[in-house]
Amino acid sequence: MDIRPNHTLYINNVNDKIKKEELKRSLYALFSQFGRVVDIVALKTMKMRGQAFVIFKELGSSTNALRQLQGFPFYSKPMRIQYAKTDSDVISKMRGTFADKEKRKEKKKSKLLEQSANANKKPNQGANQNSANAQASSAQNQQVPDNPPNYILFLNNLPEETNEMMLSMLFNQFPGFKEVRLVPGRHDIAFVEFENEGQAGAARDALQGFKITPSHAMKITYAKK
Repeated sequence: MDIRPNHTLYINNVNDKIKKEELKRSLYALFSQFGRVVDIVALKTMKMRGQAFVIFKELGSSTNALRQLQGFPFYSKPMRIQYAKTDSDVISKMRGTFADKEKRKEKKKSKLLEQSANANKKPNQGANQNSANAQASSAQNQQVPDNPPNYILFLNNLPEETNEMMLSMLFNQFPGFKEVRLVPGRHDIAFVEFENEGQAGAARDALQGFKITPSHAMKITYAKK
């Protein structure tokens, strides 16, 4: 019997030599092209090695990602993707174990900090949220100054954990992609080369402002000739 489409994708044949945090960041960068990713579950236990779950907010996003990324060479191994058996089934059990641990930690903390934390927490959270929203909207309104079109793109505002694999995964879905070049000693910038300026422009327009991590919106311009 076919598994019914749902928000959660089950991925296996994942390269199990990749560290858990790098794996989650790379999966986020790859899958968030298709829609908002709510959570990624990747455990390094013997039973769960080489497997991961990606949970989307929208059903359409998970469906699109499954179609587009089936067999995608992820860290040199083709991914096998299917819908998880149910949204709640495996995921809630796995995440439930984490949630229980977090609850225990929180109980210990709250006993020590209950009165002061509760008094101070809420106003600060609101202020932080407002300032974060303001920053996000002002960042979106800023136009990225650009150079004359050519076949090489210049990327900046990249997060520290960016690597060549991550950027290649993002850009090799566009026709004419040739290579990614990182700059030694600089994690925040990179160059991406295409066969011609039209193909470079299409990738630039599609990925302008793409968030490799939730806090870093990528800025893309044409490289200086």
